[in-house]
Amino acid sequence: MKKGLFVIKYRWWIIITTVLLVVASLIPLLQIRINPDLESYIPDSMPSKQNNRIISEVFGNDEMILIVLEIRDVLDNKTLKRVCEISEAFAKMPDFGRVYSICQAKNIRSEDGSMVVDPALGQLPQNDSEREELRTALKGNDMAYKVVVSDDFRYTLIMLSSNKAIPDDQLMEIVNSTLAKFPGQEKVYVTGAPYLRDESNQKIGHDIMVLLPIGLLVMFIFLFVTFREIRSVLLPFSAVLFSIVICLALIPVFGWELSLIGVLIPIMMIAIANNYGVYFIARYQDLNAAEPDLSVNALVKKTTNYLIKPVALCGLTTIVGVLGLVAHLLIPARQMGVVTAIGITFALLISLLFIPAVMSLLKKGNARKALSNGTNGFITAMVTHVARWITKKPGLVIIVFILFLGLSSAGLFFLKIAPDSNKVLPEKHDFNKAINITDSHFGGSKVIYVMFDGDVTDPVLLNCLDRYEQELKMLPNVGTVTSLATIVKKISKALNDSTESGYNAIPDSRQAIAQYLELYSMSGDPADLEQYVSFDYTKTLMTIQYKADNLAQVRQIQDKLHSLTQKDSLTPVIGGTSLTDKDISESVERGQYYSLLAAFVAILILLSLIFKSIHAGMLGSLPLVFAVLCTFGLMGWMGIELNIVTALLSSISIGLGVDFTIHVLWRIKWELASGNDYAGSITSTLRTIGRGIIINACAVMLGFAVLFLSAFPLIQSFAFLIIISLILCLVSGLVLVPALCYLFKPKFLNKPNKISMYETN
Repeated sequence: MKKGLFVIKYRWWIIITTVLLVVASLIPLLQIRINPDLESYIPDSMPSKQNNRIISEVFGNDEMILIVLEIRDVLDNKTLKRVCEISEAFAKMPDFGRVYSICQAKNIRSEDGSMVVDPALGQLPQNDSEREELRTALKGNDMAYKVVVSDDFRYTLIMLSSNKAIPDDQLMEIVNSTLAKFPGQEKVYVTGAPYLRDESNQKIGHDIMVLLPIGLLVMFIFLFVTFREIRSVLLPFSAVLFSIVICLALIPVFGWELSLIGVLIPIMMIAIANNYGVYFIARYQDLNAAEPDLSVNALVKKTTNYLIKPVALCGLTTIVGVLGLVAHLLIPARQMGVVTAIGITFALLISLLFIPAVMSLLKKGNARKALSNGTNGFITAMVTHVARWITKKPGLVIIVFILFLGLSSAGLFFLKIAPDSNKVLPEKHDFNKAINITDSHFGGSKVIYVMFDGDVTDPVLLNCLDRYEQELKMLPNVGTVTSLATIVKKISKALNDSTESGYNAIPDSRQAIAQYLELYSMSGDPADLEQYVSFDYTKTLMTIQYKADNLAQVRQIQDKLHSLTQKDSLTPVIGGTSLTDKDISESVERGQYYSLLAAFVAILILLSLIFKSIHAGMLGSLPLVFAVLCTFGLMGWMGIELNIVTALLSSISIGLGVDFTIHVLWRIKWELASGNDYAGSITSTLRTIGRGIIINACAVMLGFAVLFLSAFPLIQSFAFLIIISLILCLVSGLVLVPALCYLFKPKFLNKPNKISMYETN
């Protein structure tokens, strides 16, 4: 009774300390900042981040924003006028480095043996004849056709090179207000990294402000329906509120920011933090019904002594499971592992100290009739039936689980990794509509930049670039490839007759190439060359525009580049946002393995130490292996991709699911030590601790169900998968583990306890 006596003796100190700590944690909450930048989620050591930094030092740190306009025919006079007005307005702003649309596109042609660089769009067409003449001209101009005008002339692009130093919300406000100044009949879609970050920033704030109160309300109602008395609701509910405050306060205290993944943190606390308090209230009510003559203090002491070890061990395994995220490669996942582990620790202390301390100051409360008459309602009837099935046909139970595991895990062969961050926003969002249009009617929405070092007037280098262009264009997903070689060959077509050897070819001398570039600068806009050549003509940039539905297609282009350049002993710097997305996806894949392995090993060791048997560790880990394999297999069958959010699934479900197994094993062990046989021990276990486990599991799943209301599809998918995973953990913990125990009768369950974890006095 020492533990119970400690809680009662120092109850006021426990209550005051807890309240003061929570109140002090409210101060850092005002300093929380949101970070929607997915690129910042990966370490600076990632190759794509390093290469992007190198390229940006030469060609600038601007980011692309694409504006897509849709109408039946973009060559309509009013549409072209609107596009030009919008483009000119953006071009006058210092916030944008380069503006490119049909109104800025050029046409390199020959006139009387000289090169002329004209605008692709001269005067606006005034009639059908002029419109068709323009259409024909654009089809022959590969600097405009399928670049800023779609192949079916239903879409046109305005490309904005934006300054990354400007806050995303300000930048998008400028874009939206400019578009509003020039209204028209066209449908307008916007895409680009600044837009994605701005939308994500708003939606992260929305999720926190909406999901948190809804989650708290749902949890409050659930607890009230379960326990039917207000104090039995408020005490576990206080553990939820206090833990959320502590978790969110830790983010600014550690100097971190709230990421997209961070949206899960308060919801996880809603789902998990009441966990241990629920066990306390459920046991308190059971004892109050079974022994109505006990005083409040006696009930508190007995409940505390009964639960402190199993609940502490369950909390420890949950903490260890969640800490598996620290092994993840994504920075926010590591941060989430640390913050939630501390939050769960705090919730555990509240449940074992604060809740009993407060409970000892209140009246005992009335015993619930449903508990005192021994029926315990639907849950007890259900688990009693399950126990009967387990003890009669344990082999059949195990076979059913094996068959389900085999069928589900076959889906692992179809499990895919998300190749990009497009699905952060809903599929029907304008952001993704613009991407789909760009993929279908233009060169593609993804870009790879390849920077070469050397004399850009060297014919050998330019011929290499030209060859790379031709070979890369042969890949099925590559739309356009442009470099300085593209411009030089266009100039050669304007300066040479089609019968001459220099037509559509790279000149043989540096002097001739330099002359070509000088002629272009004189005839056209010198700024046009800035996207291809550094100011000192020592570096040149190739741009590859493509589309990709999976990582294999991205790797194919990257592998092709490496293969081509290695043959010529060139070592270019390869970067671009699509490669950052690729690094994030590969980090998700590797991080999944690392965090999963770390969680499994830690749980295996803990269970082995708790039960002093390696066989116990292996047996206790089986439900977790079953749940994880089945969940990821089902993801493959249902086409749900592994992404930055769903990759967190395994560590979280392992941390939560192991609780069920620990309670079941320890109760069976205690029943056997009390003289019960295996059949009786399993039946008694499911009838007693089974109720608390099921209530706890339902509370956790209900808490996560709130995530279905998230503005992010990724988080909605996570909600579905974590619930499926917890159901699998629950069923395997309550059915598979007892069946295995009944069939194999492991020796560690028959070893006597020096100190029973379920003390009854």
